[in-house]
Amino acid sequence: MISKIVSYELWAVVEPLLPEPKVDSRGARPPISNRAALTGIIFVPRSGIPRRMLPREMGCGSGVACWRRLRDGQQDGVWEQLHQVLLQ
Repeated sequence: MISKIVSYELWAVVEPLLPEPKVDSRGARPPISNRAALTGIIFVPRSGIPRRMLPREMGCGSGVACWRRLRDGQQDGVWEQLHQVLLQ
């Protein structure tokens, strides 16, 4: 499912722009991959579902995990940079 939403061609462009996921030092579960998070971020508005209803079967983690990755990327300017690269 992940490769259907984020194609290999798109991923080749996007991957170098995304920072490595932050690992919690308190022993929490490991973060989902950048590609899985991006898939969830794209799927929610595209499908029109609320983020809390993101199907776990997709392998994107929870809707909250994807939302946090989206929020962090916005704060760090990642999505603006990605937007400029995709426009070129």
